[in-house]
Amino acid sequence: MEQKDFIPIVQLCEHYSVKISFFNELHDMGLINITTVEKTSYLHQEKISDVEKMIRIHQELNINTEGIDAVFNLLQKIDSLQNELNKLHNRLRLYENDY
Repeated sequence: MEQKDFIPIVQLCEHYSVKISFFNELHDMGLINITTVEKTSYLHQEKISDVEKMIRIHQELNINTEGIDAVFNLLQKIDSLQNELNKLHNRLRLYENDY
């Protein structure tokens, strides 16, 4: 675990103007993983884009964490279905070019 891969939650709270309790609620719901080292909580940098989406959903749409969980799961399903659709389109083009 390299320290540079993690961002302190306090720094994220200041940057995005959210409370620490928001991150704790996301963690309690299983939407993010918080790592604690020497009484400081950190979030892995890979999850920043997901957290930004969750913050926008919360702030712009005024949706609570339970709603964020539902919306975020639906967004992930949409991405998965879009990827599957793209794969099927590519396979179809492959067969169309054979004829």
